[in-house]
Amino acid sequence: MAEGMSTAATLDLALESHRRELTGYCYRMLASPFEAEDAVQETLLRAWRSRGRFEGRSSLRSWLYRIATNVCLDMLSGRERRARPIDLGPAQAPVLENLHVRPEATWLQPVPDSLVAPEGDPADVAVARDTIRLAFVAALQRLPPRQRAVLILCEVLHWRASEAAELLDTTVASVTSALQRARAALDELPGDDAEPLDAAAQELLDRYVVAFQDYDLAALTELIREDARQSMPPYDLWLEGRDDLFAWWWGPGIGCKGSRVLPAPDANGRPAFAQYKPAADGGFDPWALQVLELRGGKIGELTFFLDTETLFPLFGLPPRLDP
Repeated sequence: MAEGMSTAATLDLALESHRRELTGYCYRMLASPFEAEDAVQETLLRAWRSRGRFEGRSSLRSWLYRIATNVCLDMLSGRERRARPIDLGPAQAPVLENLHVRPEATWLQPVPDSLVAPEGDPADVAVARDTIRLAFVAALQRLPPRQRAVLILCEVLHWRASEAAELLDTTVASVTSALQRARAALDELPGDDAEPLDAAAQELLDRYVVAFQDYDLAALTELIREDARQSMPPYDLWLEGRDDLFAWWWGPGIGCKGSRVLPAPDANGRPAFAQYKPAADGGFDPWALQVLELRGGKIGELTFFLDTETLFPLFGLPPRLDP
């Protein structure tokens, strides 16, 4: 054992100190906070079991990333990539007949920033938040798993190509080639110009909450971009254009009228809200975790994640609101 790793308690503390950054890495690889948590647990378990073979030839951090990468690659073997509805086909008309669940689809899941974003330097936090945004994580899933690992290690975590090559048991030339292919693949994707939150953005979000709860068409028109997009996983339907969004909200989605909307912990570096729909007893049942993208001073994209049974506990949200 390396110096400083002589006791089990010391090793436990050292391993736990890397949990958050490993979760962020595994989330970018797997696009699911639940799978990322499983991967990190498996990583720490493997590290503990093989502690006798860790001789300090590399840093503990590098050793853990090597294990985590192997765990993620094993989990990704032979399975379909996680995606967003927007990634799987064109926008459709806002009619109920277009609302379908794809049994074969595996959807990208949101993650609370608190599980994956580092603490400390605001610049580091901003970079981390930007590289967990939904569009970026979805773009990563288009890459083969090893290319994905190379891109995250070199572009997000700023490892040298030699360090990534050692971790992946390959050559620097192979890492450089994989990195070039990964960058080229990402460059072909549409750009993302989502804006950071400031006082004006927070005011916009506050106005949105009021307008959505009031179902105020005029107010919502002022807040939502004309070219806005909306998706509602696990349904494959997604909408493009404010007119189609509103046609849905005042048509098949009219059941959302009268909803309560509460601030939720930020998700994927973006503002999030918990939506509760009116229930027959006067209370409010969980309906969606809304994750919003702001562009050009307005709301440019709304993702309504409907799997509240798993996501609301993850985000620490109430399971129901009383009358």
